[in-house]
Amino acid sequence: MSNSTVVTEFLLTRFSDVWELRVLHATLFLLMYLATLVGNFLIVTVTTVNQSLHTPMYFFLRNLSVLDMCYISVTVPKACVIFLLDNSTISIAGCAAQIFLVFLFACAELLLLTIMALDHYVAICQPLHYSVIMNPWFCVQMTLSTLLSSVVFAGFQTGNTFRLSFCQSNVIHQFFCDAPSLLKLSCSETLSNEILILISAVLIGGGSFTFIIMSYIRIFSTVLKFPNTEERGRAFSTCVPHILVVAVFVSSGTAVYVKPTSSSPTIQGMINAVFYSTVPPFLNPIIYSLRNKQIKEVIRIMSRKLYWGK
Repeated sequence: MSNSTVVTEFLLTRFSDVWELRVLHATLFLLMYLATLVGNFLIVTVTTVNQSLHTPMYFFLRNLSVLDMCYISVTVPKACVIFLLDNSTISIAGCAAQIFLVFLFACAELLLLTIMALDHYVAICQPLHYSVIMNPWFCVQMTLSTLLSSVVFAGFQTGNTFRLSFCQSNVIHQFFCDAPSLLKLSCSETLSNEILILISAVLIGGGSFTFIIMSYIRIFSTVLKFPNTEERGRAFSTCVPHILVVAVFVSSGTAVYVKPTSSSPTIQGMINAVFYSTVPPFLNPIIYSLRNKQIKEVIRIMSRKLYWGK
């Protein structure tokens, strides 16, 4: 320890040091970022302005879109900067902020997706009690509980990570600060941190995923009993996008946070990080808007009004 240098800042890693590839990566990230902001902002606007979409399902979808815009804004702008500029440093405070916000928005998104599964279950399996169970106050309570739980979880994980000493290499093999990559740089004992991350992933991620799977098993068993083919198709079109989003988010997050920190190759870990930090926010508005007839119809009506208004 006497010959070690205490780390005061970190260096983030690019996918490549070749300038042309750096420009390509920055362009792709920027286009994905702008598309995510525009798509999610459109969903927020449409579900807010149109009174017919003031239902619990669209309330949660609107909150998911806001989360997605915040979530992708934590990592992508900084990544574009390090891709294009020679300076890839990030301060300890900036790194801590990134880790906190990534944990916060990732946890909140997963819990919100779980609540959306509950909403689908009640709507399809208990339609007569839907308005009683999914009342506005309950929806607000669930959303606030999700945010509060996520803040506590993110604060705990961030504090537990930065109680460690960093006196070895300061190069984070990732395009943003995340806890598994940071643990590799610590000169402290990190076994307890790895165990806590694993337990958290199993309890929160595994618990949410199990609840979602159980909900959809009951949903599909109910839908298959519908006598009307059109009703079955409408129910499946509501549930399938949600399942796709959950599958991408949980599988990519599991690949990063459940594996031991030493077992993932650098480039594989970076690619997995893209899939859980940028792809779900990018896919959400595409999946939900393209497969949702109500949203598409409202967008057409609003576009027509804007056109004739001019």
